[in-house]
Amino acid sequence: MADLFGRLQIDALAANIGTPADGATVRVTPRGEERVIDELITDSSGQTPVIELPAPPVDYSMQPPGESRPYSEYDVSVQFPGFEPAVVQGVQILPDIDSYLDVNLRPLSISAGQTETLAIDEHTLWGTFPAKIPESDIKPLPSSTGLVVLPDPVIPEFVVVHAGTPSNAGAPNYWVPYKDYIKNVASCEIYATWPEQTIRANVMAIISFTLNRIYTEWYRGKGQPFTITNSTAYDHAFTYGRNIFSEISRVVDDIFSTFVTKPNIRQPLLTQYCDGRKVSCPGWMTQWGSKALGDQGYAAVDILKSFYGYDIYLMQAQRVSGIPSSYPGTALQTGSTGQNVRVIQEQLNAVANNYPLINKVRVDGVFGEETRKAVETFQRIFRLADDGVVGFSTWYKISDIYVAVTRMAELK
Repeated sequence: MADLFGRLQIDALAANIGTPADGATVRVTPRGEERVIDELITDSSGQTPVIELPAPPVDYSMQPPGESRPYSEYDVSVQFPGFEPAVVQGVQILPDIDSYLDVNLRPLSISAGQTETLAIDEHTLWGTFPAKIPESDIKPLPSSTGLVVLPDPVIPEFVVVHAGTPSNAGAPNYWVPYKDYIKNVASCEIYATWPEQTIRANVMAIISFTLNRIYTEWYRGKGQPFTITNSTAYDHAFTYGRNIFSEISRVVDDIFSTFVTKPNIRQPLLTQYCDGRKVSCPGWMTQWGSKALGDQGYAAVDILKSFYGYDIYLMQAQRVSGIPSSYPGTALQTGSTGQNVRVIQEQLNAVANNYPLINKVRVDGVFGEETRKAVETFQRIFRLADDGVVGFSTWYKISDIYVAVTRMAELK
């Protein structure tokens, strides 16, 4: 059998996504071993070169679990002067799949040089996790006397994830950027080797479930200081600090505001699901069933209708919270002019202060060659299709990073 490999790139971030760690030392070892497979140095964007790592046959992730784990596991350690050493254990590598690992480093002063160690949980399709406790897929809406009553579903800037069951008051809460949360959950719960339409269907189910929790204030209304939990019995799996599969990341960037709903309701549907092999769940989507339909060529929306009913339809969140301006509706490219081009130019220049590989551009509202080059470089750094066109995904990714770097600048 030919050797199979997956690909991994590590991003070292000095406390925040807006501050790349230039010159960090990164070591990769097999899970639980001391043998170093590769030692790497990050560049001015905080990134290592992409490395190839041995992975098991793809068939292992294309059928329900057998005796062999569908992914290989590695440990990654990062050292950077002035910051705590960090170790991430159990990074998951699938064959012929790209993934990336963001390692957020903490200043030495926080805990006097102690190594921060994060362990990635097993993938939910391989490991053993509690089955989802059934709930109504349509929830009562918050009362008009509540703290917040949203007129329409809205994409938040952050999701507050409780790392335990709702009753576990001692579990930590993580403030996670919304899209990063969706990418994390999907990387925990489906395989990136699956058909793209299957990935899209599962991502939309994750989005709809999450937006239902937000829109109905499900936990906030019960007096809890979080949005959602990482308990599979109540919500979705989430492992803080895990690696993200690039195929999943691209889908999320493309459809992050798309949710599932039904006629005559104001809320995203609580799209519950199960694996369909270890656990059965009539009336819900099964993950292996969605994979089978994807293999047959079903489109994502038809996969969802097969499980949740043919009266469902897709909607877009009406606005996005926490960003400077909304996507104009038309892609910007060479030859485009106007205020929207000026917005992108200003934001790219701000991002370039922290990511010097991105060239500075003249803020003139004209999408010329230097703007196209800056967009392409941005897209390569942040793992978007590097076509030099500012479409939906690129517009919001630029906005995300612009918000991060300007917020960091304000704190300095």
